[in-house]
Amino acid sequence: MVELVVTRTPLRISFAGGGTDLPAFYEREHGAVLSTTIDKYLYVTVKRHGRLFNEAFRLNYSETEHVQQMEAIKNHIARECLRLVPVEPPLYINTVADIPEFSGLGSSSSFSVGLLNALHVFRGERASAVQLAEEASHIEMDVLKRPIGKQDHYAAAFGGLNFFCFQPDGRVTVEPQHLPEGAVQRLFDHLVMFWTAMSRDAASVLKEQQDNIPEKFPVLQTMREDARFLQGLLHNGFDPLAFGRLLDTTWQRKRQLASRISNDRIDAWYERAKEAGAVGGKICGAGGGGFLLLVSPQDRQDAIRLALHDMQEVRVGYEANGSCVLLARDHGG
Repeated sequence: MVELVVTRTPLRISFAGGGTDLPAFYEREHGAVLSTTIDKYLYVTVKRHGRLFNEAFRLNYSETEHVQQMEAIKNHIARECLRLVPVEPPLYINTVADIPEFSGLGSSSSFSVGLLNALHVFRGERASAVQLAEEASHIEMDVLKRPIGKQDHYAAAFGGLNFFCFQPDGRVTVEPQHLPEGAVQRLFDHLVMFWTAMSRDAASVLKEQQDNIPEKFPVLQTMREDARFLQGLLHNGFDPLAFGRLLDTTWQRKRQLASRISNDRIDAWYERAKEAGAVGGKICGAGGGGFLLLVSPQDRQDAIRLALHDMQEVRVGYEANGSCVLLARDHGG
């Protein structure tokens, strides 16, 4: 019997197409997103809790919970994951991440995928990437009614550089991007990313964006095609500067979708970065804070760091794998 499981689930950067993975869009027309996972992770530990602690569930994340009934768990995702994939208590669940929550890198989806992965292994089951993505998206979208799309769950479960298509019937097709040798590293060599120190709940931004979909439908259609065009740029002799210029164009489109996607501080940082040599970029995730991602020639990156001296840079690399099990130990181990 398994007594301890540790999973590692990557965070992600979405380049283009965000918003077309919302049901209000893809149920009318298919959506498309180009994204990659990065070498920043969320770790989940699920452990058989000691009975001497006299509690059914202990959860450690940004808060600590000690509860006797699953229904009393305040962490909505943890509670619903346990409801979907039940494990007999007493149980200890611990979560630690490389990046703060509400950062625009898909942390809540990585948590739900990573916890589900751990719970399945704890039960002696192996869940596929599709199963993890669908279960996690079901919990957040259908059960918790969060105004989000499916892209983050699929990125966390599958890992790598992918082109996702969201079909009107709810199916998701995953197209891994097999690039010429060195192309992925060349892409990451031209990325720089800075922390805005502004955390925000994506749900509030996405709710407005979702409500605006009927009015902004043509903009979203164009953003879906931007994702496809960026995918083409990756394969056709990859020009990182052309990639960055298109990222700038799609960022200008994204800013139209909701009032809080950008703000004066973000706009000022972005303009300073462009003046220093960045050719394009965007705020990661729903917007309103989190990380500012920039595409820049390598010889201009120090100038950008100087221009954004009041921001903290976070260096990221490529991660090819999705949620994985680092440790599964049975009672005898």
